Amino acid sequence: MIGVDLGTTNTKAVAFRTDGTLEASHSAGYPLNEPHPGHAVQDPQLILAAVLESVREVVSQVGAHRVAGISFSSAMHSLIGLSPAGTPLTEVITWADTRARVQAERLRASVGGLALHRRTGTPMHPMSPLPKLVWFREQEPKLCEKIGFWVGIKEFVLLQLCGALVVDHSIASATGLMNMNTLAWDEEALRIAGVQPEQLPEIVPTTTVLSALTDDAAAAMGLPRTTPVVVGAADGPLANLGVGAVRPGVAACSIGTSGALRVAVDRPAVDPLGGVFCYALTSSRWVVGGAINNGGVVLGWAGDAIAPDLAEPAEEELLALAARVAPGSGGLLMLPYLLSERAPHWSSLPRGAYVGLTRAHRREHLVRAALEGVCLQLALVLHSMRAAGLEVHSIRATGGVMRSPLWRQLLADTFGMPIEFAHGQEGSGFGAALLGMEALGLIDSIDVVVDMVKIEQTVRPQPAAAAVYASLLPVFAELYNALVPTFTSLRRLAPSLPIDLDLGEGRTTADPSTEGNTAR
Repeated sequence: MIGVDLGTTNTKAVAFRTDGTLEASHSAGYPLNEPHPGHAVQDPQLILAAVLESVREVVSQVGAHRVAGISFSSAMHSLIGLSPAGTPLTEVITWADTRARVQAERLRASVGGLALHRRTGTPMHPMSPLPKLVWFREQEPKLCEKIGFWVGIKEFVLLQLCGALVVDHSIASATGLMNMNTLAWDEEALRIAGVQPEQLPEIVPTTTVLSALTDDAAAAMGLPRTTPVVVGAADGPLANLGVGAVRPGVAACSIGTSGALRVAVDRPAVDPLGGVFCYALTSSRWVVGGAINNGGVVLGWAGDAIAPDLAEPAEEELLALAARVAPGSGGLLMLPYLLSERAPHWSSLPRGAYVGLTRAHRREHLVRAALEGVCLQLALVLHSMRAAGLEVHSIRATGGVMRSPLWRQLLADTFGMPIEFAHGQEGSGFGAALLGMEALGLIDSIDVVVDMVKIEQTVRPQPAAAAVYASLLPVFAELYNALVPTFTSLRRLAPSLPIDLDLGEGRTTADPSTEGNTAR
């Protein structure tokens, strides 16, 4: 089974046998363009080309006669406007695009904003297609008149590969437009967005099988036209599946450039304050949690801004600096909101901040406080999940930064619970392949993943460090609300306070409060 994962900057195809053995993989990249502050867009044709290339290369490695089918994973929250004939009239407006900031904040503050979040599972945030649609209606009304269909990137790809205009429950649940209880488009959300149901794809289960490829797609991928294509799901829920976190109480935590924490449940749930999202994996299995914008990107910033003298690659030296400092960084806290933030506040307003800085602090403390800030932010997400009535008794972690022993220990200490690390799977791509296997009857259930995923290490919290972070977490949490007036004032002043810094090639940095968020 070939799992195809449409990511933010590359598409990766992975071929697995039904016992979970990886047979082949190939990835193809494409740029994330930021032509204006707040814009984060892509060329849909380049992504389609990457899909065709990655699948073709994997097929060439395993042989077309061995391919049982293709199943898809995709980044959430993307939006593309198509003509009535299916031609793109806009670029791919990605999850990282923040131009709908004003619309999102207006919806969030509205009387029915929280109710809409709790009904659709999607927070009122610029990432969501709902505020993006409001932005288009208000800022590009003439363009809207030409739009025949609004879709996401996976729906566009499936339309080109199979000629079918469908969206799965998982991707639909991340649009802010689908009612979680009815699994249908929400009438109020569509009214707010200014779109008609016929302008949106048909909502189908994630295990839906499209039975035929177009002639052009089959030829481009080296597959028979009759190769089954499984619609698949969104990358977040499939990442849980990929590490075996599909049973209640077992959460998946990932930290790459950004980060996320999610737990599987058998019915939709959002906490009373709207601090978490709720997205479908199947029609009877959901994931609840939150994503943060600032993960490993914070360490990269620390290397550039605090320790530029370190030799490249500086990551190991930075981590060594942080390891020299005791837990708590000598009373120094960092709010790591370099790229604003998502969970649990879901606001584009905040900026990063160091609080508690004294003359005694050195760059070792600043670096460690940055790492601690990332982990404390994820601990706030865990708190919101528990506020939603969710039990979390086990956490499995993945992601690029999790290769570091220091990051692993920090996460265990700030969560105050053991963290399991699975032997290298392919995350969302593996999850897509498993979902495809179930759809085609190659496995009895996706629950077989529990036995397939092997835990290579369990990191337990150090009692003294865990006690330090438990005492700091409420202080860290209250800083956000305390600084909201300051964040608001800084946003108002931002146009008169440009960051004019020569980065070596004539480039300057934009105002970070309006810049497109490229964290993934």
